[in-house]
Amino acid sequence: MNNEHDSNASLLAGIEAGGTKYVCAIAIDPSDPIDEIRFPTGAPEETLQQAVEFFQKASETHGPIASLGIGTFGPADINPTSDTYGQILTTPKPGWAGFNLVEFLRERAQMECSIVFETDVNAAAVAEANSGAGKGKDTVAYITVGTGIGAGLWEKGKLLHGRMHSEVGHIVVPDFDKDFGKDTNHCPFHSSCFEGRAAGPAIDKRWGVPGTELPDDHPAWDLEAAYLAAGCITLTASWSPDVILLGGGVPQKPGLIEKVRSEFEKQSGGYWSLPPLESYLQYPALDQKAGIVGALTLAKALI
Repeated sequence: MNNEHDSNASLLAGIEAGGTKYVCAIAIDPSDPIDEIRFPTGAPEETLQQAVEFFQKASETHGPIASLGIGTFGPADINPTSDTYGQILTTPKPGWAGFNLVEFLRERAQMECSIVFETDVNAAAVAEANSGAGKGKDTVAYITVGTGIGAGLWEKGKLLHGRMHSEVGHIVVPDFDKDFGKDTNHCPFHSSCFEGRAAGPAIDKRWGVPGTELPDDHPAWDLEAAYLAAGCITLTASWSPDVILLGGGVPQKPGLIEKVRSEFEKQSGGYWSLPPLESYLQYPALDQKAGIVGALTLAKALI
């Protein structure tokens, strides 16, 4: 973390607004924050006020903030032309559904800088595409697998947006559970979706213990690899990225990414002409820094 900077350079602010923790930082270079703070995600106004106080103190020390990038847990309204831009949508997190972060920062906290509002996984995709494992690639898919599953899609210098943000966690996947004598789906909305079958809570529910307690050679990881491969195959068939990055806590299990590559090869049947799977399916380079580096990179794009 660099504490020296050009006093004439534009100061960037970033918020990684996670469901369990907030990370706030300031920077000139998005990949090298000058100062940073982390704190648990509590009630909306209390949490945002902590962020505002951090930025106020940072401004007193380092000068005025030119722009702020936010990468939030979702679902969220990230359409800048929408009347509810900046709002958290139908989350089960108490107090957050309907809360508008951008409105709070502008009207209640009187932040006058430019603000951009994105999903946390989109922010991570931006970071990896600009400074990480996707640097130099035209198309980058970043999938995070943890409490839920989400994906950010980067195409030729910008995030790929549709009417809403991507919901890759809810693509339909085959039922591989039956091959293991199981029938576990964690999603209350769909009978067999990517998140419902492969997110962390599904693993815990299926085997009766947290995935972190399962040994590396447990059959849970063969099943998990089958689901992760199926999700990656859907992305390959529908969008054909240059690289797919598997982030979040679940893919960090030792040996899992090798199993995913093997399953991908088996399920794809040799249909696509792809780079070697060691480079096509890989880990992000920025690890836990991706979210905040992405938020700061989004802020820089506003200047």
